[in-house]
Amino acid sequence: MADFMKLFVAQAQENLTENAANATTKTPGTPEGMVVAYGSLVIMAILPIYIGSFRSVNFHKENKAEKMTTKDAMMFPIMASCALFSLYIVFKLFSKEYINLLLTGYFFFLGILALTHLLSPLCSKLMPSAIPFEQYNLLFCQGTGSKAKDIINYNFTSYDVVSLACCSVFGAWYLWQKHWIANNLFGFAFAVNAVELLHLNNVVTGCILLCGLFLYDIFWVFGTDVMVTVAKSFEAPIKLIFPQDLLTNGLAANNFAMLGLGDIVIPGIFIALLLRFDQSLKRKTNTYFYATCFAYFLGLMTTILVMHIFKHAQPALLYLVPACLGTPLLLALIKGDLKTMFKYEDTPEEQLKEEAEKNKSEVKKVK
Repeated sequence: MADFMKLFVAQAQENLTENAANATTKTPGTPEGMVVAYGSLVIMAILPIYIGSFRSVNFHKENKAEKMTTKDAMMFPIMASCALFSLYIVFKLFSKEYINLLLTGYFFFLGILALTHLLSPLCSKLMPSAIPFEQYNLLFCQGTGSKAKDIINYNFTSYDVVSLACCSVFGAWYLWQKHWIANNLFGFAFAVNAVELLHLNNVVTGCILLCGLFLYDIFWVFGTDVMVTVAKSFEAPIKLIFPQDLLTNGLAANNFAMLGLGDIVIPGIFIALLLRFDQSLKRKTNTYFYATCFAYFLGLMTTILVMHIFKHAQPALLYLVPACLGTPLLLALIKGDLKTMFKYEDTPEEQLKEEAEKNKSEVKKVK
């Protein structure tokens, strides 16, 4: 046990020394450079929410999206805390180089797929007529005949293959140089896809999730150094970064401001739910969506301002959650929609239970 503690302390001291050495090599950001950096981060945070929300509407109409239940929302902060602390321990005990090497390979494949999913509709419109349009189906089953169960059943086109090839170029760039632009391309794609595909079924579930993560973020940022340490050590596109010394050092800049994807995706899936609620009202306006987007913008600006004043990392959800929850609830109270808002569900609870029971019965039949 004593040997373990000595190893833990020694590795922690090594990491702190390395971080201090890296900090001394960074060019201080100018006031203009900081404005450019934080302004760019704000734009890069709002765009995935906006794009992903409208894509979530189409996805909900065309597909049966997986819904986060109330129980899932309650457990999410606990599971996130366990994962975060596990990463913290791993980074303290083992060399960051080897850990980040594994993460690089993992996110290389995930990033290419996420970017392909994002850009495929655009690539399809720009595809030259010389490339034929062909449809394919990738099917991998367990069992045979009537007992066959689909493990992989994916439809794609020749245009998707071309998009995949193009996105692989950006993947190679990220794999080779880990340039901040390549990181942001992957991070942007992850954020849009998450807002599009992760669906909250109702406002109550969204309130539980955001309130739980509100406490989670405050504890791990203010109560410990865990969040900041993992964010700085984790070399993967799970955060958007922008150099504060861009105006001084150009594309070779290395003094980065950062924003975690969680601070985009978590409020984003709630804002996407509000857009679907807006469209269910059939008023030809998206009042709740746009009002909450503006509130998110103000919350993000408040985070940056407080961080700049106190020179300390801030839990962004401390400011974003009250803004994103308070604005639509207050607006619904004023407009008389509060009861309707809390009754709204993407998919009725009875239908969700029927689908769950159906899936269980299908699994039993396969067995």
